[in-house]
Amino acid sequence: MNIIIVGCGKVGQTLAELLNDEGNDITVIDMLPAKVNETAARYDVLGVVGNGATHLTQQEAGIKNADLLIAVTGSDELNLLCCLIAKKAGNCHTIARVRSPQYSSEAPYLKEELGLAMVINPEQTAAAEIARVLRFPSAMKIDTFAKGRVELLKFKLPEDSPLEGLAVKEISTKLHCDVLVCTVERGDNAYIAKGSFRFMEKDVISIIASPKNASHFFKTIKYKMNSVKDVMIVGGGNITHYLSDMLDRAGIGVKIIEKETAKCEELAEKLQYATVINADAVDQQTLFEEGIENAGAFVALTNLDEENILLSLFAKSVNKGKLVTKVNRIDFDDVIRHLELDTVIYPKNITAETIVRYVRAMKNTIGSNVETLYNIIKGKVDAAEFIIREKSPVAGKPLMEMKLKPSVLVASILRDKKVIIPRGSDTIEVGDSVIIVSDFALHDIAEILDI
Repeated sequence: MNIIIVGCGKVGQTLAELLNDEGNDITVIDMLPAKVNETAARYDVLGVVGNGATHLTQQEAGIKNADLLIAVTGSDELNLLCCLIAKKAGNCHTIARVRSPQYSSEAPYLKEELGLAMVINPEQTAAAEIARVLRFPSAMKIDTFAKGRVELLKFKLPEDSPLEGLAVKEISTKLHCDVLVCTVERGDNAYIAKGSFRFMEKDVISIIASPKNASHFFKTIKYKMNSVKDVMIVGGGNITHYLSDMLDRAGIGVKIIEKETAKCEELAEKLQYATVINADAVDQQTLFEEGIENAGAFVALTNLDEENILLSLFAKSVNKGKLVTKVNRIDFDDVIRHLELDTVIYPKNITAETIVRYVRAMKNTIGSNVETLYNIIKGKVDAAEFIIREKSPVAGKPLMEMKLKPSVLVASILRDKKVIIPRGSDTIEVGDSVIIVSDFALHDIAEILDI
């Protein structure tokens, strides 16, 4: 596909990298020559210097032959204008990043009237992921396949867990749980787990299961299951605004600590159900006075990554509840991973991944069978959902008879709304939705399964 990306910030660069890696032809536009040159050189894409909201610049970038234009500049209005011009000039699909809460309620109207394929709000999307994790605090991260019928959950093995020392295959035989272990992260190493693999304390494990079977599994291994009843949030930005509304609808109490008086007054007026405290959360005494020790969850959402990390580490030392930490910069994620911060949210990554999923769905209409793809372990392991649309050499053949590479795992099969955690005797049939986990390129998986 021919894709134009307007805006070479962190999201634009991430999109250029991800979409280029999947074989798309990418052109980036930005008004700053240094940004364009850096992005073009780093990711081997075409670059155009100019205002992406002008017809002339879009023509230079090849709008007439583009399949999709993605506008992710720092201005909501500029993004919408880029998409409007692209729609008129090239009649291509368009995606606009729109961040202001003022526009959030207008998103359906904007999408309809401007003919947008998608309006993506990074803060709202990040808030939705945080809310999902807070409703199921056992997980560090939750992704869904097959329209929510299959979940991929990542969690960390606590001390004295019944899983410690157990082999992967014994989850079925000894614990009688119908889940499939996809990956295990141990230190800097990542493994696609085979039946003989044994768990150790502090392993980070990813499983695939139906929501019902996942709940049964966590109860069996005596892992914390209940959703939190109250949340302490530090920082009063847009994510806090969206998250508070979501938590209130879920019946979860909200306490917000924000040091700027004007923001506090605005939050108190808009979020009347929440307790809003005008104070500096870096002051430990303030946190103790507001009940950090007994909070069901602690969420650090200030604009400073360093402050969020330090606050979360402090909360971890005095509270056993769920921790969520927002990090804007993605450069040091390998370092941050070693800090054991529980759930870390990267809004820029979430935005890019949401857009990439839409692009994959677009490509599905022109020959690809990929419905959804998630990066389980960054740069190492992916999980992809395929639809078997026509007769294939693998259809009807038991999995045990397929010559799959050792690093390919058929993780789940959805057939007629029924979730099957596959065993050796199970087969893949036409019409099935199949989830595959692998540590190499997506197109290679497709070749292996002939789909």
